[in-house]
Amino acid sequence: MKSIKTVLILAAVFFLGACTLKTVQETLDPAYQLFSQSEKMLQAKSYEEALSGFGQYYERFPDGPLADAALMKMASIHMILGNNEQARSLCQRLILEYPESHFVSDARFEILLTYYNMGEYKAVIEQATDFLRRTPSRVHILRTYMLLGDAYMAIGFPKDTVNYYIMAFKEAKDKEKGVVVEKLKAVVRGLGSEDILYFIEQSEDDTLNAHLMFQLGITYAEEEKYGEALKVLTAFTEKFPSHENIQEANRLIGEINQKSVYSRYTIGCLLPLSGSYKIYGNGALNGIKLAFSQFNSQNPKHSFKVIIKDTASDPGRAAMAVKELFDDNVAAIIGPVVTAESAALAAQNHGIPIITLTQKDNIPEIGEYVFRNFITPGMQMKTLVDYAVRELGLSRFAVLYPDEKYGVTFMNLFWDEVIAHGGTVVGVESYRPELTDFADPIKKLVGLYYDVPENMKKIGQVLSEKTSEARYPTEAWASGIRETEKNEEPEAILDFDAIFIPDASRKSGLIVPQLAFHDVKDIYLLGTNLWHSDKLIEMAREYVQGAIMPEGFFAESTSNNVSQFVDAYQETFDREPGFMEAAAYDTARILFQVMGQPHVRFRSVLKNELKQLKNFEGVTGLTSFDEDGDAQKNLYILQISGRHFVELEHR
Repeated sequence: MKSIKTVLILAAVFFLGACTLKTVQETLDPAYQLFSQSEKMLQAKSYEEALSGFGQYYERFPDGPLADAALMKMASIHMILGNNEQARSLCQRLILEYPESHFVSDARFEILLTYYNMGEYKAVIEQATDFLRRTPSRVHILRTYMLLGDAYMAIGFPKDTVNYYIMAFKEAKDKEKGVVVEKLKAVVRGLGSEDILYFIEQSEDDTLNAHLMFQLGITYAEEEKYGEALKVLTAFTEKFPSHENIQEANRLIGEINQKSVYSRYTIGCLLPLSGSYKIYGNGALNGIKLAFSQFNSQNPKHSFKVIIKDTASDPGRAAMAVKELFDDNVAAIIGPVVTAESAALAAQNHGIPIITLTQKDNIPEIGEYVFRNFITPGMQMKTLVDYAVRELGLSRFAVLYPDEKYGVTFMNLFWDEVIAHGGTVVGVESYRPELTDFADPIKKLVGLYYDVPENMKKIGQVLSEKTSEARYPTEAWASGIRETEKNEEPEAILDFDAIFIPDASRKSGLIVPQLAFHDVKDIYLLGTNLWHSDKLIEMAREYVQGAIMPEGFFAESTSNNVSQFVDAYQETFDREPGFMEAAAYDTARILFQVMGQPHVRFRSVLKNELKQLKNFEGVTGLTSFDEDGDAQKNLYILQISGRHFVELEHR
């Protein structure tokens, strides 16, 4: 495609050639001789000499028969030299002084060109309407439509650009149509399929429609709408068998057909069925098997197939298994559990939707074909804090956390959610993971560890007002310490409504009784899903009553959906399912449901349908996928009551 500068120079040359001279007999008339000599300079591209000659003619013979032509020639030379303001001034003078000249339309159009050359595209658009109303010339109408298209393209409105190019195409003669089509082809490549389809429906010209149809097929393929692409490209080859793009269309059809070669009802499973994580892999496999059995019995017309691969928790083996599943033409993949990154990268490269069962960071961000259906730390903290603030009315929190990755991650996420919900974290203390005696961190948290000088008490009060904004281990003793008599034992300062402890059940079972020993009582105890363990109740039953935690699956839920799943699982495998089994079960059901839809004929369509999934009613709660492919869930909220966990109602 020629540069804009080249096109505009050619346009200026057109005007030079268009300045048809009035018929004048060759004489020795000095006016004619001056004009003729200037014309020769122009043809020799001696622009400065030509400009001087035409200027002399205009100055000496303003009433001469070629005065208007001299002005037009001068304006066009200035256009070639890039002097747009001088060119515009000369055109305006011609229109004013010679309103009956047949060069007026040329001058008006050249004024539009000067605005375009100077980047004043809105001025072109504003003045073009008036110019089109004034000119009866087909050539000027054609060129104005083209210029309007160029102006709209320059300001980033490709749809308007195409609209004016199509209008120009309708005005063009056979030899001119080629130039318009080339411009159209360049712009249409940047349109979406809906816009191209709109122009096809508006056009009645086969030449134009052929190019639009071909581009529509390409655009559909780029948008991964392979079914629509096949339909349009096939229609294109049938309607325009002699078109210049017929070979490319047939090549695309073959390529799309190759991409669609997969078994619509076959799912691959990547799970650690051997090695240190085999208990999780086999549990997930049981959940998938149950979903598979139930769906096939309820939908006999769809015979689903599951191909299972053991990753043995090895990243290289997981990536290789993805390639094997691709060769087996699976529609999608479930898993893996611990080698998610390598498998997700391979699946993305092969264009296979994969739903991982992992809480590892940043997995869905690997690519558009990568999904995750699992409980994550962020999901837990959002649910827990939302319940504590909205349902319990709590606003002031303390955190006691292990100084290792799990504890630090949950501490930060909890703190962020508290601030987001308008609450305050008034105390934060860490402890070494190997500790069994937690007296020191507990005392620090409640002001029993330090002998506070009088001059520090006011400082402590100031610090306490800033703890919701600061990110540091706040020492509770600096938060409004009370005066005590000399011989009195200091009392614990409980200036918080709840304490959050992100640790496993065994460690938490040691910590909670020690909280009570140091008079940390009558507050809410908050934990992570690791607290959902009978071991916690066994170790600290008296002290953990009323403790609250989020959970991704609760086998004792009153939900009919959950109870039916639990009964079927126990009957089949003679054991109660956990979260891993439930998550795998839900994931398989989601895929079976989406893949069973008649219009899902390509993996890209399957991927898009998963992205649009909203509120799937599974045993792990209502599930949707966000635009990144990460599951969004309504988690369970559990509370310890006696020797049991009970489900709490929450919005």
